[in-house]
Amino acid sequence: MTNLLLSSKTMTTKVLLYEDNPELRMSLSALIGFSENLELLGSFENCSGVAGHIEELEPDIVLADIDMPEVNGIEGLKIIRKFRPELPVVMLTVFDDNEHVLDAIMNGATGYILKQHLTTRLGSAIEEALEGGAPMSPLVARMVLNHLNSKNHRADQYGLTQREKEILKSLTDGNSYKMIADRLGITHGTVSTHIKNIYEKLGVHSQSEAVGKTLREGIV
Repeated sequence: MTNLLLSSKTMTTKVLLYEDNPELRMSLSALIGFSENLELLGSFENCSGVAGHIEELEPDIVLADIDMPEVNGIEGLKIIRKFRPELPVVMLTVFDDNEHVLDAIMNGATGYILKQHLTTRLGSAIEEALEGGAPMSPLVARMVLNHLNSKNHRADQYGLTQREKEILKSLTDGNSYKMIADRLGITHGTVSTHIKNIYEKLGVHSQSEAVGKTLREGIV
């Protein structure tokens, strides 16, 4: 049964939640509701109505389980990316295998959090995603890195500079613009300029597209 929650309070970040387990959906709804910085716009048991929900409710971020009946999280993600390529979509799942991780990321997922880490990572994951990062549970990040290391590097084919390679690698690792700037000792504006150039060279228009292409082709 679909449960639509419309809050009258003004919150910073508007969230849409897709989770088929009723108990977990209620638990996550409560967790989001207790936060001063989050507003739950709606919670649903699958992604069958995701296009209409986003058009009507205009969320800032979407949280979606992978394994749901009718329309699962990855199918919902594909729908979202057709008309909202910039909307952060963080996948929530019990799966920790390469197939599901890479399938989600290659289809444009902003981040990927294992359900066992939700109580400790959900808030920071939402914050990271909104800041331009790609939040991932540690195990997921390790899988992505292993996948990257197993492929032939193709950065040279796109004419990426060494700094652009460093920034693209850091972006793919799940770091926000601010974290990249701090780690490399450059300004946020410089990071943004480099990332704009990276997008142009890769022929993409968003972080999720850049990360997906990097993973598919082993660019860095």
